[in-house]
Amino acid sequence: MPTRAIDLAVIAAYLVAITWFGARFRRSQRSLQDYFLGGKTVPWWAIALSIVSAETSTLTVIGTPVLSFQGNFGFLQLVLGYLAARIVIVALFLPAYFRGEMYTAYELMRRRFGERIRRLTAGTFLVLRALAEGVRVVAISLVISIVLSSITPGAGEKTSIAVILALTLIYTYEGGLTAVIWTDVVQMFLYVAGAAISFFVILREIPGGWPHVVAMAAPLGKLQVFDFHLGAGFFSRTYTFWAGLIGGCFLTTASHGTEQLLVQRLLAARDERASRAALMASWLVILLQFTLFLVIGTCLFTLYADHGWTPPAVADKLYPLFVWEHLPAGIAGLVIAAILAAAMSNLSAALNALASTSVIDFWKPLARGSKLNDAGWLRRSRGITVVWAAILFGVAMFAREWGSVLEAGLSIASVIYGSLLGVFLLGLLTRRVGETAAMIAMCAGLALMLYVKFETAIAWTWYVVIGTAGTFAAGMAASFFLKEKRAGKTKSA
Repeated sequence: MPTRAIDLAVIAAYLVAITWFGARFRRSQRSLQDYFLGGKTVPWWAIALSIVSAETSTLTVIGTPVLSFQGNFGFLQLVLGYLAARIVIVALFLPAYFRGEMYTAYELMRRRFGERIRRLTAGTFLVLRALAEGVRVVAISLVISIVLSSITPGAGEKTSIAVILALTLIYTYEGGLTAVIWTDVVQMFLYVAGAAISFFVILREIPGGWPHVVAMAAPLGKLQVFDFHLGAGFFSRTYTFWAGLIGGCFLTTASHGTEQLLVQRLLAARDERASRAALMASWLVILLQFTLFLVIGTCLFTLYADHGWTPPAVADKLYPLFVWEHLPAGIAGLVIAAILAAAMSNLSAALNALASTSVIDFWKPLARGSKLNDAGWLRRSRGITVVWAAILFGVAMFAREWGSVLEAGLSIASVIYGSLLGVFLLGLLTRRVGETAAMIAMCAGLALMLYVKFETAIAWTWYVVIGTAGTFAAGMAASFFLKEKRAGKTKSA
């Protein structure tokens, strides 16, 4: 393949520009509140777009078109659950998070139960996010390795991972959450624009345009959205209306209500009202984005069928490989840069969230006697950010063998989310459950989900529902056998 000088120049210009833009926020970083909460000055609409960037990521950009290429639009059923979850979070979680100042989601658990459950929930998040982010880093490498192989045949995924991690680390290290959110805003507009451009370019390549896509896809059921199946195999079907509504609701309540990656954005809002507006506004954009990427996948299916092309051996390379090999020079570089934009926005958020949890929930409590000021803790926070970048690189090396990046990422999260959400609900909805009972419940919920994951055919969309129910039931049962003194109530400041 000839060298794509224009495309490479576009990609290089983007990488340099976004790194420079994010690093400029260093000047506003003077305290932990600045570094981990953006000084609580970021407008709600920017937080909303940042939530969208975190929720869609590279897994969405390269993984969602594959779902409609191989199947149909059933994935959209999950979006109904995403809306239901936002209503639950607004009503139940946000009021608790904005009673007093919090830096992480797990401070809420300390107030309700005690220090041990705080460390357990925070530690669970660190493991979850490291594993899930490793999958996302692999998704990045699938894209950039396509570009590198056109320059240096045989260029490996390790180089791809190292390049993106290093560049993202620079501006995350310097600018903290402020840099994360504002680069998210820029990058979200870029990858939506890139997807829209690629859609119209692909459509032009199809004789007959959109009517031909519909004529080919509709008889095959590829435009089907809803599946109301209630018969045999109910729990083994991944994308049904019930799995989407119920499973999607539990999944998103866990990810947006208990995981620091997204809770951190909600806590960065000026007040509860702004946080609520950001969360609800993000849903409409999510719906439009998922629809766009599924439509792209269906268009690619039609194009491949018309030309008799063989899909790539690695399914997740379908969209980026088509972009790089078939889109005009310049446009291909723009779309690849857009995919990298989604990748870097999510990676930067993960690095900052992992650092905030490590410092606020582990390091500071262990150094209570320390006289270190905010500037000192800021230096330590930046150091921890570097450590987590190295860890994610290591995890990504193993994650390359885990199959489809989108479903691997979601299934990893779903295994652990149930125990997290279950214990949060025990804290928010009950008063009799104490810290020891809550810890027993978390362990029981995780054990249950490991069994479900490896010993049953249940679809991952049901994992969080099962894990949450198991954790909640175990906590309530344990509370009848354990006489514990409650550490406090979530309404305390």
